[in-house]
Amino acid sequence: MKTIKAIGSSSQRLCGPAAVLAVLLLSAFQQEGNEVYPFVKNESFKRGEYLEYRMHYGIFNIGKGTVKIHDDYSEMNNRKCFKVDVFGKTTGLVDWVADVDDQWGAYIDTAALVPHMSYRKIREGRYKKDELVLFDHEKNIITARVLDQKTRKYKDPVVYNAPPQVRDLIAGFMFMRTQDFSRKKVNDTIVVKGFFEDEFYHLKVLFKGRETIKVRAGKFRAVVLKPVMPNNKIFDGENSVTVWFSDDKNFIPIKVSANMFIGSAGVELTSYAGLRNPPGLLK
Repeated sequence: MKTIKAIGSSSQRLCGPAAVLAVLLLSAFQQEGNEVYPFVKNESFKRGEYLEYRMHYGIFNIGKGTVKIHDDYSEMNNRKCFKVDVFGKTTGLVDWVADVDDQWGAYIDTAALVPHMSYRKIREGRYKKDELVLFDHEKNIITARVLDQKTRKYKDPVVYNAPPQVRDLIAGFMFMRTQDFSRKKVNDTIVVKGFFEDEFYHLKVLFKGRETIKVRAGKFRAVVLKPVMPNNKIFDGENSVTVWFSDDKNFIPIKVSANMFIGSAGVELTSYAGLRNPPGLLK
């Protein structure tokens, strides 16, 4: 039995480093136009790219994360796709207290940068969730299925009416990397629209200029963005999250800083490989 939903609401289960990664990935855009698969110019990434991050809470390292674009193209709905996987895992002593081992993935159209399928395998202590989401851009329908952890069978699908060219978190993250900030002025606003769990988002992101920052992967000139966070139980105020992207042709996320009600947390680039363009490192 299928359930049809339009724009819904849910209580998201996001906490600690998972929340920070979600914010990093929460750039799911809807592109204007009537075409089913409008072409998006991409000069920022390619197959084989690999990014590695450390996650910290205050002064303590609590985990690591990776973003991987697989070496080979995949195919879905007779369309060529990038296969992208994001992993997040707690490490060290924190692993004994709050074991987190999450995988997020998507098959993303190489021309339009929209998802054909996304999936999540969440392992956070005793909490487990396996989700599969299919995107039908011809019919503007999203079908989500969640695995029953006891029977190991998928529950009845939930079907959503969706806007054209809607993106999930990972496809939105990749699409964000194709944007041109060369003519943006401080406090110019980007509207972020996307789908996660059973909600369609409409988030504002402010361009805050450029800075030079140093992380373990090197010293970069960076574009600074601030999403205006809605009222929630995780982040402390609407200006609580800042994201830095490399101000070069790769436009890779370098750093995320988040002020939370229970302290400060962040994500920082530690290494990279397989970039499409030479990194804009500073001496």
